[in-house]
Amino acid sequence: MTAADDIGIRAVQEFLGKDALPDRIRCGSNNEQYVLIEEPEFGTAVSHLAANKFVLISLFCCEDFSAKAAQTLFYVFERRTSILVLVRDINGRATTIAGIYPSASWFERECRDGFGIEFEGAFDTRRLFLHETYPEGFHPLKKSFRNAPIVTRDAVNPADEYPFREVKGEGVYQIPVGPVHAGIIEPGHFRFSVIGETIFNLECRMFYKHRGIEKLAEGKSPEDCIGISQEVSGDESVANATAFCMAVEQISHMPVPERAWYLRTILLELERVCSHLGDQAGMLVDVAFPLGASQFSVLREECFRENDRLTGSRFLRGMVSLGGMNRDLSRAQLDELDAFVHQLRNRYKIGLKIVLSTASVIDRFATTGVIRPALLRPLNITGPSARASGGKVDVRINHPYGIYDRFAPHLQRLRDGDVLSRFTIKASEIMDSLDLIERLIAAIPEGEIRVGAPICDGYTLTLVESARGQNLCWVWIRAGVIERYKVRTASFGNWLAIEHAVQGNIVPDFPVINKSMNLSYAGTDL
Repeated sequence: MTAADDIGIRAVQEFLGKDALPDRIRCGSNNEQYVLIEEPEFGTAVSHLAANKFVLISLFCCEDFSAKAAQTLFYVFERRTSILVLVRDINGRATTIAGIYPSASWFERECRDGFGIEFEGAFDTRRLFLHETYPEGFHPLKKSFRNAPIVTRDAVNPADEYPFREVKGEGVYQIPVGPVHAGIIEPGHFRFSVIGETIFNLECRMFYKHRGIEKLAEGKSPEDCIGISQEVSGDESVANATAFCMAVEQISHMPVPERAWYLRTILLELERVCSHLGDQAGMLVDVAFPLGASQFSVLREECFRENDRLTGSRFLRGMVSLGGMNRDLSRAQLDELDAFVHQLRNRYKIGLKIVLSTASVIDRFATTGVIRPALLRPLNITGPSARASGGKVDVRINHPYGIYDRFAPHLQRLRDGDVLSRFTIKASEIMDSLDLIERLIAAIPEGEIRVGAPICDGYTLTLVESARGQNLCWVWIRAGVIERYKVRTASFGNWLAIEHAVQGNIVPDFPVINKSMNLSYAGTDL
């Protein structure tokens, strides 16, 4: 991330004045800038950032961060290579910014459920991750709450049931899908409003898998929280563990050996390949093309077996640690991986050629499920879904971490924003990841894989590029233990995009649109 004279600080100076800035700015351990904004000027500050094309990428709450207020809200904004955090001290109430940044609505509802904060002027005050059966007045992220069994409500008053958006008119009817599905997938509810088979509205209701991960991390040692970070989303284990370890390492000024970063990067790219192969296989299943789906499914399974051979885990768990890696990979293992990657690329090209030369597949993919470029910033859509609609954001390029400044991937972009574009972007990224793995294996240095150092107190924010897009992690260590662990995966923002992408499409196209974005239920609901 950039230094204190970046565009974020210049933007703040424009509405605060240069004289006020030195007393209000703090620099995080990752060079992100924290600026305290007083309540009367907060709306002006947010409007100014919006006018200067800053994107809201996260909003979260902490208790006991400031001696002046019961709660502190952190608003994280991004523009190009700049990360700016507006800090807002409050006492249970705050004005909404959802009218300026629509993506703030979910964040504010999350803060309301977790901490009991009321956002004045909010257009949506429904519960988010606490469904109707949770008791009234239950706010599990407060410091006063202690993890223990809770008594849920057996009967819910009809007036308290979740009010879905309604589209009324002649011939309009509702199709509820889920939360329990026919396939072995996680729960999520989709409420369609249709005329015939054409979709006019979709509302997604997630958060059936709330596990209390952020609360679980409180009071634990950073070492004990690595395992928690791996459970945020199963197929993003390396990405989320790396983000967490990076935060602790930066707070504690803990050096990571060069060889460890090569190994981490190899695993990060292997994780990306596995994820994209699964997406592509699923997309082909949903358009009834088993010839292509089976080839990609076989390749994905072989990747999982290679993961297991290398690390003892099909999902590459247990490898990333504070200060480096738990295990090394021998030269023989790396040579075998190099040979595996070479043959995987050749077989993948054959399957890809079959798919892209099949007219029936192209007919189902093309012009289906378009994400308009105008939605990328308001909703903070990231990853392949954004880059298929012309987006330029890839954390490995915009905020390079580890050795990505020397091994930068190619920015893969298309502009049509449909299912075919997302399929094609993921194909390009698979090829790019395989090339990158080969380059890393050829250049990996000898040396240590882990360096220990004392844990220090402090806080910082880190970003990584998971297979789905931009994952954010904020860690606050106090008295040597985790005071606050906040995670926001790419799925949290990208789920909102699917509600727009399906409009004007027909109901049978929903599965392939959904699969083309590969959104994580668990990664959205912590």
